[in-house]
Amino acid sequence: MTLEKFYEKIGGNYADTISRLMTEERILRFVRKFPADDSFNALKDALVRGSQEEAFRAAHTLKGVAQNLGFTALYEKASAVTEVLRGGSLDVAALMPDLESVYRLTVDGIADLD
Repeated sequence: MTLEKFYEKIGGNYADTISRLMTEERILRFVRKFPADDSFNALKDALVRGSQEEAFRAAHTLKGVAQNLGFTALYEKASAVTEVLRGGSLDVAALMPDLESVYRLTVDGIADLD
């Protein structure tokens, strides 16, 4: 799959990303590193442990990474979780399935890149 098709598939913003990072090679270098980022798993672990502060930090990190890479759909889902956690609540159970779905779509799409 091409990089543009990948961004289309995951609900990302290829045009914005290429305008900031300038080359497909640079984008690919950072996109391929994304699956190694542990923010999503750290978020899930913190929620299981009931640590609002750690969950907030992980969600905020995931949101920032997604924004920087132009993963718009993932950014929006992570942002919604971040804002609930920012308010001091751990009540994000209803938001997590959508976040996880978009996260998995993104990671699976990266595996399919040319």
